[in-house]
Amino acid sequence: MDLKTGEEDNGIKAPKRQDGLEGGGNSKMKGNGSISGKDMIFRADQIDLKSLDMQLEKHLSRVWSRNIEKQRLAEEWEIDLAKLDLRNVIAHGTYGTVYRATYDNQDVAVKLLDWGEDGIATTAETAALRASFRQEVAVWHKLDHPNVTKFIGASMGTSNLKIPSKNPSADNHNPLPSRACCVVVEYLPGGTLKQYLIRNRRKKLAFKIVVQLALDLARGLSYLHSRKIVHRDVKTENMLLDGHINLKIADFGVARVEAQNPRDMTGETGTLGYMAPEVLEGKPYNRTCDVYSFGICLWEIYCCDMPYPDLSFADVSSAVVRQNLRPDIPRCCPNSLANIMKKCWDANPEKRPAMDEVVRMLEAVNTSRGGGMIPDDQTPTCLCLVSPRGP
Repeated sequence: MDLKTGEEDNGIKAPKRQDGLEGGGNSKMKGNGSISGKDMIFRADQIDLKSLDMQLEKHLSRVWSRNIEKQRLAEEWEIDLAKLDLRNVIAHGTYGTVYRATYDNQDVAVKLLDWGEDGIATTAETAALRASFRQEVAVWHKLDHPNVTKFIGASMGTSNLKIPSKNPSADNHNPLPSRACCVVVEYLPGGTLKQYLIRNRRKKLAFKIVVQLALDLARGLSYLHSRKIVHRDVKTENMLLDGHINLKIADFGVARVEAQNPRDMTGETGTLGYMAPEVLEGKPYNRTCDVYSFGICLWEIYCCDMPYPDLSFADVSSAVVRQNLRPDIPRCCPNSLANIMKKCWDANPEKRPAMDEVVRMLEAVNTSRGGGMIPDDQTPTCLCLVSPRGP
């Protein structure tokens, strides 16, 4: 005779008695009357132990999850989502969508990583993404420098957080998967350095602005390297500007604390065109890969142009490694600046200067400019696209 399961006690269902069930001598059955739980006797061979085990496992899993949640909320960088008000989309990127928002009445930018419950990523992929996010937060929340974007906080989940809807007829909000993650940083109204350079592509930048932007980037990278942090994706798209054209390094999605053994840091990480030869080849690398990328950025800031615009990704990768390809330095570029570019993108990582040395070289250029050797308003407009000087 089968037993039925019934009342649920604390998430686990217990077997119900059936009227007429034969019991032992201590059974107190009286017709169809009720039997108290302590007096019930069940036949062991009729109990579905597998089902009970599954229910017990689910119950323990819920208890475990609640305990983990309590521990997670103890993170020092955790934000109060009730204070976060999303407004509009600023940008879409490889690692998520960026929104403008307010947090505790402060203008902020919020990067949302909407994965984990989309039904596409595997459990392993989701775990890797969340681990990467934790790594980004762990790197960022300890940093404090005027040329590094200020970290406000982050969340490993988005319960009670909604994003603005594009459909005005809707309820004006779209819910996010509860396990989506977000990181909150200061809002910088100047946009990316890349956008700024594109806007100035025709007229170029005054030399004093070129040097100041380069100094901001060099100082920020020097600070990161002093904390043993390798950014690994230094490019103009990952640099933000405030309202006074002060530059701040952003996007630590692939940043990593430098390994004691350089061989522990391998793999193609970064953006083609800015990647050092050793990274392109999959060889071990260290913070000097950021120095190489800085050299490319310095060229881009001076020229307000894109490196290798006519080459495919495959051609760039091959030529950078095998033919020592570098962007053409225009003849109008002062030697002091051109020499910094060439030193930074040297094919031999050991010959590249440290970023604190780059800062000193740029400060010397800045001092020379202040002494009248280079006019403040000099721009590379006339010769920037002709008579290239080789690497």
